[in-house]
Amino acid sequence: MQIYYSFIIPVFNRPQEVRELLESFINLDFGNEFEIVLVEDGSTETSESIIVDFSNKLSISYYYKNNSGPGDSRNYGMKRAKGNYFIILDSDCLLPPHYLTVVDTFLNQSYYHCFGGADAAHESFTPLQKAINYAMTSFFTTGGIRGSVKSVNNFEPRSFNMGISKEAFERTGGYSKIHPGEDPDLSQRILKAGYSTTFIPDAFVYHKRRISWEKFYLQVKKFGLVRPILNSWHSSAAKISYWFPTFFVIFVFLTLLLSFFVTPLFLIPIFLYLILLFVDSSLKNKSIYIGILSIKAVFVQFFGYGIAFAKSTFFINFLKKDPEKQFPFLFFK
Repeated sequence: MQIYYSFIIPVFNRPQEVRELLESFINLDFGNEFEIVLVEDGSTETSESIIVDFSNKLSISYYYKNNSGPGDSRNYGMKRAKGNYFIILDSDCLLPPHYLTVVDTFLNQSYYHCFGGADAAHESFTPLQKAINYAMTSFFTTGGIRGSVKSVNNFEPRSFNMGISKEAFERTGGYSKIHPGEDPDLSQRILKAGYSTTFIPDAFVYHKRRISWEKFYLQVKKFGLVRPILNSWHSSAAKISYWFPTFFVIFVFLTLLLSFFVTPLFLIPIFLYLILLFVDSSLKNKSIYIGILSIKAVFVQFFGYGIAFAKSTFFINFLKKDPEKQFPFLFFK
């Protein structure tokens, strides 16, 4: 089967991000045999003028619609795309030149109806972006679970870098209205529909994550709230590893109590873990400063996610609350 790719990109008030992303498309070593479908999700600051600048260089379809969330916007784009294989990207991503060549070579050798790729830090990223990227992707944090080579089969792609065939999209109906969490939910429904998912290690993108500490905390907090909901919908996908951040929070509090009332020696495990994070991140990012920021990023990630996960588990699993009524801000209408 001849594969024709349609890149589906929802955007909300981020014209400068769109410009940078489109510039990375121009540098792909694949040629121009693909289309870009950009869906403006009710933006007040649109990317229309940016699209005009690239219209003679790239095949771009541009749509404007009322705000209904990224999941619905991706569905909107896929329904209007010309391709038979969709690649979903976030607007704050950049593509390395080899990206589409890697994807195309892989799918032509081993066709999957859904794939996911990793995210990486570009050298132009700020120290904060690199620190957050480390927290989200490192083997020594829960981020390592997403990019593990052991998770190649039945991988849960994330929608900043996710491929889905037109057939699988039409079979499943695409993304649901939950956000965040719409991507693992779709992955599980793809698996239930009889398709397989996979991870393509070299098909990574540079994910900029233009966020502050406050926004990062809110993001991981929402991830923690969403996961028990997804586990209730797809019980076969529940893993003990989702509890790790909550266990870590409990461990930290117990350690602090024991160190205060018994002996400071109880602080040694946490101290060693901090040293590990600092050294690993400093070496990978070639920066002691980013190593220090990475420690904070990991704690923000673990505490934000872990506490929210425990809270959501209590309401969803034990009190049997309706997710949409308990956490209405996690669902688009």
